[in-house]
Amino acid sequence: MLYLDNAATTRVRPEVREAMLPYLGDRYGNPSSHHTVGEAAARTLTDARHRVATALGVRPADVVFTSGGTEADNLAVKGLAIGAALRRGIPVHVVTSQIEHEAVLASCDYLERVHGFAVTRVGVDAAGTIDPDAVAAAIRPDTALVSIGYANNEIGTVQDVESLAAVARAAGVPLHLDAVQAAGWLPLAGTGADALSLAGHKIGAPQGTGVLAVRARLPLEPLLHGGGQERDRRSGTENLAGAVAFATALELAEAERADAAQRARSLRDAFVARVLALVPTARLTGHPTRRLPGTASFTFSGTSGEAVLLELERRGVVTSSGSACAAGSDEPSHVLIACGIGPTTAQTAVRVTLAHDHATPLDAVADALAASVAAVRSSR
Repeated sequence: MLYLDNAATTRVRPEVREAMLPYLGDRYGNPSSHHTVGEAAARTLTDARHRVATALGVRPADVVFTSGGTEADNLAVKGLAIGAALRRGIPVHVVTSQIEHEAVLASCDYLERVHGFAVTRVGVDAAGTIDPDAVAAAIRPDTALVSIGYANNEIGTVQDVESLAAVARAAGVPLHLDAVQAAGWLPLAGTGADALSLAGHKIGAPQGTGVLAVRARLPLEPLLHGGGQERDRRSGTENLAGAVAFATALELAEAERADAAQRARSLRDAFVARVLALVPTARLTGHPTRRLPGTASFTFSGTSGEAVLLELERRGVVTSSGSACAAGSDEPSHVLIACGIGPTTAQTAVRVTLAHDHATPLDAVADALAASVAAVRSSR
């Protein structure tokens, strides 16, 4: 069975398992405990924090360990917006886009519903590209945060984050980048963002590990209250093994990023060309060139995406129709709808995403995909 749903989750790397294993065994101290075992754990946590900070080009004090990308997004969007509102004494305004991950969009919905904040959701073009000028036009005097995905998890479109950062900086508004899908493929340091969300299980660390890198000077209201861990930004006993795993995976991903991206891009482009040749009615979604190196997403009119996926699995290929966080929903993808794709066509989507170490051609996968599409069409 060939697994090609790496945007949903990746396997834990052997080096990461080896690095974290001692902290699942004898080195089990609580970093907050004031004895030798706890102090050793605290030193390990500090080391992991410094390693993450170095890889991201931020200060160690900026690194907050979380339970994953969803928590990191929630903490960034809710924490920064509520922190700004508390400082100003009034509800504030948030700018995001229509194609964000559910963790960002649901956080914005919460801010509207519970706190009375205003939210502007900027539209995108047919390729899923966000116009920095549209973001600039959406910013108001009471805007407290701009939250944008670095690269889209469904269609792979990569945003012009440098221009978005310049727009936010000119307006004096913090920029949060959801970089969960970008990690291991795109540069993370030097984006100009004030906050960056990451998930360990996208880069070879276990599920349930993540980081929010957020400038320590920004007012950040915690979502979890208790013992005041993570500089009062995220209470709860730290996941020591998870922090070590995340730091190890991030270092490996950064060291291999350029080679992994070049290899995946070549494999992806050959795969896309073969699919489009075999299935002339297929449509590649997302930006044709400014996209994640390991992502190819298509729609196949006259099919059902879920039926095609079942046919593909029968042929030994496991992949997905889009975001794993929306799996099981009968609703068409909000990302594809925002790109102007109709609901019926949106439900025919199939997404193939490579691992960072994938090294074999995808000709057989393209052939299996074409055969699966043909089988579904013939049965309708």
